[in-house]
Amino acid sequence: MSSIIFYLTVPFLYLASLLPLRVLYLLSDILYLLIYRIFAYRKKVVLQNLRNSFPEKPADEIDRICRGFYHHLCDLIFETIKLLTISRSTLEKHVQCDDYTLLERYLEEKQSVILVLGHLGNWEMVGAFSNLRPVPTVYGIYHPLENRHFDRLMIRMRTRLGSGVYPMKQAYKGMLKNRNLVTATGFIADQTPGLGNAYWMTFLNQDTAVFRGTEIIAKKFDYPVIYVAVIREKRGLYNIQLELLAEHPKSLAEGELTEMHTRRLEQDIIKYPETWLWSHRRWKHKRPATPDS
Repeated sequence: MSSIIFYLTVPFLYLASLLPLRVLYLLSDILYLLIYRIFAYRKKVVLQNLRNSFPEKPADEIDRICRGFYHHLCDLIFETIKLLTISRSTLEKHVQCDDYTLLERYLEEKQSVILVLGHLGNWEMVGAFSNLRPVPTVYGIYHPLENRHFDRLMIRMRTRLGSGVYPMKQAYKGMLKNRNLVTATGFIADQTPGLGNAYWMTFLNQDTAVFRGTEIIAKKFDYPVIYVAVIREKRGLYNIQLELLAEHPKSLAEGELTEMHTRRLEQDIIKYPETWLWSHRRWKHKRPATPDS
């Protein structure tokens, strides 16, 4: 059945990806009416996440952010479909980076780096756009899909312009294999970790389990760690911003790097709340009780 669904769906995805973005945004407006106004997709989750994260904001502002998030989510779906066939010239019109000198310097020094980012803006653009510049080859870490056909489709979308990918459970082995190459490995670090591998801290006014993998692997390789923000300046225009967090993460105390990249993401979420992935059940885990609590 999964194969049938894939082969029935994929021609429409490719046909849609050939449409201009202005047309896709019209389809996005229709999708918004369906998933927000009619089906209320995860609306309770989104509103609860927003209220808990911004307890100081009045109800009308929470509702405004909620609507903005659903508009952005629908745009994100069609922008991702567009990546199946987007040309390099079209990509350059919709994604910019004010300063690539940081990555260019590490390329010249033949130094691999780690990129850390969150589900802010359009994170799928990072790997695609980086291939238009002379920078370290970007490898994204991804969670394989259960449907192998759609999994291969997503891999093709993410690698067609020159990026690489590592399955989540094979990221360390992949980096070890490529350690003689100059690479930039991207970690999306705002996912919900398993309780046995979580760093606990306050994030967006809530007790939050944070993924430790970025810090663990950064310390093993001692690669410089760069925070990446993908800021939506207006509909259809993103700006990639880079900031060095740690030159030598091995020298940092335990938990320090995790705190650094999580706090940096928190700043951007507060500044651009509509463009973070609020529909994710980010706070489904509670901190385990300590023996003396």
